[in-house]
Amino acid sequence: MSEKLKEFAEIPQEFIKDGQQFLIRCTKPSQKEFIQISKAIAVGFAVMGFIGYLVKLIHIPINNILVGGA
Repeated sequence: MSEKLKEFAEIPQEFIKDGQQFLIRCTKPSQKEFIQISKAIAVGFAVMGFIGYLVKLIHIPINNILVGGA
């Protein structure tokens, strides 16, 4: 029974230890890296928006044909 309690207590301790190691390794991005990431995200948003617009643009006439303009 005590072994199970020890194992149960080790899980949060390992999680906290791993989290601390992760935070120690993290670094703040430089301004150049931040701008590059921001540009990549903006392009991704634009591409996804354009794809959504095209799908909607194609879907409306097809839907009207199938439904019959009701």
